[in-house]
Parts: sequence; C-alpha cells; structure tokens
Amino acid sequence: MRILISNDDGYQAPGIIALYQALKDIAQVEVIAPEHNNSAKSNALTLQSPIYIRHAENGFTYVTGTPADCVHIALTGLLNYKPDLIVSGINNGANMGDDTIYSGTVGAAMEGYLMGIPAIAFSQVERGWTHLDAAAERAKELVLALMADVSLNEAPWLVNVNIPNLPKEKIGANQLCRLGRRHPAQQVITQQSPRGETMYWIGSAGAAKDEAHDTDFYVTSQGHVSITPLQVDLTDHEALPFWRTAIDNWNPQA
Repeated sequence: MRILISNDDGYQAPGIIALYQALKDIAQVEVIAPEHNNSAKSNALTLQSPIYIRHAENGFTYVTGTPADCVHIALTGLLNYKPDLIVSGINNGANMGDDTIYSGTVGAAMEGYLMGIPAIAFSQVERGWTHLDAAAERAKELVLALMADVSLNEAPWLVNVNIPNLPKEKIGANQLCRLGRRHPAQQVITQQSPRGETMYWIGSAGAAKDEAHDTDFYVTSQGHVSITPLQVDLTDHEALPFWRTAIDNWNPQA
C-alpha cells in the first residue's frame, strides 16, 4: 500500500509526524506538506505566484503553498506513481460541522478525492496535541480497516474523522454520523497598527448550533470517534423542484 500524507499545520507539526510514525510500518509512505501553517485554506490553489518544493532533513517534502497545492502537485508531476490512499492530518483541533468547508486538512484530502483517490482527513477534537500517540494509533487502525474492505474499492471515497483527546483505552467506538452546524462566528477583532491603521482579525468559530445525537459534535462529546463520509456536490437537490417552478415563472411567456 502506498500512502501520501499531507496536512494544513505544516510539515513540522506534531500531528503529521505522529501520523507518519504510525503508518510507515504498514505502507510505503510519502509526506508532502506545507512549509507553514495553512489552517482554513480550504481547497485553495496558488495560481498567482510560483510554488517551491524543498526537502527536510527528516525525509519530508515541504511546499511553499497550500494543503491542496501539496496534493495537486504530488499527483500531477512530483510523484512518479499514483498513491493508493491520501491521508491528511492529524489536525490540531476539530474539523466538524461547518469547519469542513474551511478546513485545509479536509481540503488536502478532498484534492486527492477529486483526482480519483480514496482519502481520509484526521483531526483531534481539542487543540494542544494531548494523547496524540493514541490518536495516531486509532488512525492507523482505521486506515487498515478501510483499505481492507473490498466493498470500498469500487469508487473513490472521502471520509472525515475526528478523534477525542483521550488515552487509547478510553477512546470510544467508531461511530458513523453527519456533520453538525455551528452558530455564526464571533465578532471580528480590531487592533491599531504602529502606523495608526486599523488591523482586523477573524473572530473565533461559533459554538455548536446543531449537536443532535447523530452529529459529529455529539459523538465526539461522548468520547467516540466520529466518521463522516463527505461529497463534493453542493447542489441542493431537494430544492430543485422549487427552483424549476420559480425559474419557469420568471421566463418570458411564448
């Protein structure tokens, strides 16, 4: 099995190092990750400036671009083979609910999925890397289980996984769930620069709004691992009949 690992916290982040250590004994593993933290970069590609690729002393490859850049470049020229799996993470903090839209961790995995390769995004629920070894061990177990399931081999898939920051023996079962929802983000933060200009900082994410029993927010709050299959199609299929009628009414009558 050949696995490409990336992330959004940067190639020196403890999460990606722990994930590499956990997976290198079960697969041929390549790490291609951003040079610096690229949290909340989603699926962004760098199109207006050149991207440079460099090699670290530990054998990792790092890229002067976004998480999606890393996977895109790897699959369109940097690697001379097609990986069997893309794994992104382990992220420093949760990627649940609306977070997945902004997440660079999910964005890296999604880039592989868009190119026809199964992909997993791994995150720890709390920031700070506590019990990271336990999260990496659970990630390895999930990789082995998913890749061994022949029923998943028919088409590429994209899975988002959030692991509680708990000792291995206290992490609960893997549970399938849907994405929850958050309240709107907190207010923007303003500061004055030394030149007297106003600087703006994006506020923190809002609290959970939809944390029903079948959501990732609830599952992880109970100490379990949340597993959510994702798709890229943003079409609101249920609303298509409404919009079809509305647009027909707007069209000029023959």
